[in-house]
Amino acid sequence: MFKNAVRAVRPAALAARSSLQVKSVRVFSTSMRAASGGPPAPQLFGAGGKAGQVPTDFEQATGLERLELLGEMEGIKVFDDAPLDASRLGTKANPVLVQSYDVERIVGCTGVPADSHDILWFNVKKDHHARCTECGSVYALDFQGEEHHDDHAHH
Repeated sequence: MFKNAVRAVRPAALAARSSLQVKSVRVFSTSMRAASGGPPAPQLFGAGGKAGQVPTDFEQATGLERLELLGEMEGIKVFDDAPLDASRLGTKANPVLVQSYDVERIVGCTGVPADSHDILWFNVKKDHHARCTECGSVYALDFQGEEHHDDHAHH
């Protein structure tokens, strides 16, 4: 039925196309742009599901989710979600260190001792201490990443 509908419309579409005048032509490239500076980064795409089957999480995962699944298969914990040291109050002289590969990280403080106040969220930046407004604990970023001169992160 679909093929019959296409056959019926095709002569009219061809006639309409030939009557249009092309003013300009613009070429689009669908190939990947050549990367300068070595081989491209590995793509985090799964193979997808097999025809007629529902794909598993691993088969359809992409990006950071796939990276986390690949890490779990190797026994590597990609994302550290362990709580920070809440056994002491951080001070300017001895702040609670927050490891990060980025120049900024969001921290949630629940007080000292842990869970002594509602969670308060705030940003800790690379060269600045951050203080919890509820308990006064001071946090500092323990930057583990690489220095970038062309850093475009928000400071």
